[in-house]
Amino acid sequence: MKKAIIFDLDNTIYSVYSIGETLFAPLFELLEQDGTQLQHLSMIKDEVMRRPFQHIAHDYQFSDELTAKSLALLQQLVINIPIEPFEDFVLVRQLPIDKYLVTTGFPNMQQSKVNRMGLQKDFKEIHIVDPATSNKTKKEVFADIIRRHQYAKGEVLVIGDDLQSEIKAAQELGLDVVWYDKYERYEPVPGLKKIVSYQQLLAML
Repeated sequence: MKKAIIFDLDNTIYSVYSIGETLFAPLFELLEQDGTQLQHLSMIKDEVMRRPFQHIAHDYQFSDELTAKSLALLQQLVINIPIEPFEDFVLVRQLPIDKYLVTTGFPNMQQSKVNRMGLQKDFKEIHIVDPATSNKTKKEVFADIIRRHQYAKGEVLVIGDDLQSEIKAAQELGLDVVWYDKYERYEPVPGLKKIVSYQQLLAML
């Protein structure tokens, strides 16, 4: 029986695409003005909705100067428009189980999302992992939650949308995982449970 669920934030509780054009407008303007990534700009715009910026800058070989300018800008960005969680997230809110939120990103930005959706009341703990200032990983945060609260590994479930982030971290720790693919963007992976609705999650608990 599960006693705790650890959730990712972006594209797991809400759609980044619903706010991305507004939130990242200053970054897109910077990239357009810089001009060195114009041939990749459409792909970068899509990937910034799904992946940590540091990985994108590395993969597209941003110059050190452009990376530094982008990071300085992103560290200050917050969202100032309403954000609606996925409509089925109400089912999660009703679950009588310990819930934790673990997200990677810029603290100001991620905290503003939490505030806009009023998520503080939904989670026992909220952790924002900032790769710009810390080497801490989601895997380490997961392990720390399990240790401090004395859960058995079989009592914890991790749910998220990123195979290379929270899903991989949970698998390396031997935790049960559920891949949340709301818009069915990806092909199934053998041996990995995938859902498109939290109604499906309820049936697993």
